[in-house]
Amino acid sequence: MLSILDGLVIDYDAPDPPSRQIAAHIRGAIEAGELQPGRKIPSETDIVQAIGVARTTARRAVALLRAEGTVVTVPGRGTYVAER
Repeated sequence: MLSILDGLVIDYDAPDPPSRQIAAHIRGAIEAGELQPGRKIPSETDIVQAIGVARTTARRAVALLRAEGTVVTVPGRGTYVAER
């Protein structure tokens, strides 16, 4: 699962903030079929450790995906790719 974060490099000079770049990367993995509906996405801790961003940045990225309906969070279990 962490392999979907491989190759993600945050461009701090880009117009999109890091949280949007992370969300776009995970969304791309979902659209490419690397993450299927019902499968867990990397946790905020996984994102922080793999990319080296602040926890707030990771939290915002997951919140963006949740707000658009791409993922759903189950309290105490994790965040999963939403069913289409």
